[in-house]
Parts: sequence; structure tokens; C-alpha cells
Amino acid sequence: APERSPDLIALDDALQSLATTYPREGNVVQLKFFGGMEANEIAEVLDVSQKTVLRDWNFAKAWLRRELQDAA
Repeated sequence: APERSPDLIALDDALQSLATTYPREGNVVQLKFFGGMEANEIAEVLDVSQKTVLRDWNFAKAWLRRELQDAA
């Protein structure tokens, strides 16, 4: 199996930690980043408002940025 780069390992660890600590925010990241969904689609899937999705996305980006900086 090819080796994963340290950056990908750190990102995977951070995403897992986010999903464990903040499950809804982790779902927002997965649906947006990996699923390519828009905020209105995510809101429908998660049964929350679009504003909640946008707040969760902003929170998750900041949280992940901090986690990745700490890992560097």
C-alpha cells in the first residue's frame, strides 16, 4: 500500500476528531467537501436551517484550521 503523506494523515485525524466531538458539523463537512452538496441541500438532508449549515461550516473550517496548525 502506498504511504499516505503526513498532511493527509493529519487531515484525516482532524476530520475524525471533529466528527467525534461535533457530529453535525462533521456531517456538514463530509456532505459539502466530499459530497459536493450546497448548503440548501445539506440543510434538507440534516433537517436544519441553511443558516445553521453555514454556521456549522464556518465553525468546522476554523476548528480544522486550528487542529491542523497545532499538528504542524
